Amino acid sequence: MENKSRTKKDKIKIFIVDDHPVVREGIIQLLSRDKNLHVCGEAGNAYEGFEGIGKVLPDIAIINLSMPGKNGLELIRDIRCAYPQVYNLVFSMHDEMIYAERALKAGARGYLMKTEGGEKLIEAIYKIAKGEIAVSPKVSNLIISNISTKNQKAVSNPTQLLSNREFEIFQLIGKGYGIRQISEQLHISIKTVESYRSSIKEKLKIKSTEELVHYAVSWCQAEFLGMK
Repeated sequence: MENKSRTKKDKIKIFIVDDHPVVREGIIQLLSRDKNLHVCGEAGNAYEGFEGIGKVLPDIAIINLSMPGKNGLELIRDIRCAYPQVYNLVFSMHDEMIYAERALKAGARGYLMKTEGGEKLIEAIYKIAKGEIAVSPKVSNLIISNISTKNQKAVSNPTQLLSNREFEIFQLIGKGYGIRQISEQLHISIKTVESYRSSIKEKLKIKSTEELVHYAVSWCQAEFLGMK
């Protein structure tokens, strides 16, 4: 890892957006040991994160995906549009093989699972600061494979057909949320949620709401077991 000495002015400025205070504290303690890194701010949700990032304009924003209200993917898109000079690094418990490509398409420059540990996080920061993409070899191979087969009709994971918002609603259905709860969680109307649900069923070729709920619950359980 390249770790050349920098002046205080040249330090890589980091902003952390994660809804878990313990995680934020741990990242701050980790990064504070590196004399070339400086944590210039932190936030517990996407709304506060976007506001804080706009004020301090960090070099890199470390972002969790699952947060109450607006999720990490939406925040990444907002940052890319408003502050393109800020690079985004996803640091998440979610399976990289499912979420990394979505994050990169939203505008992230890297994706790292929290199970990788602190050294890998610092390596990813330095890589992104140099203008490179920071993902694991598995993700690189997956993206290359998807590009080379993009004209094929077969899709190994049907949820790849869903838009980011549809995918988010699909996950909430799998976690047992009802229509009204999803509406309140995402701050959208019940009618809008129902419209997304219909679109999800159509894309996944599912006929009934009951079948969709069963499929979503099974999917979320499988993902949870995969993270353990």
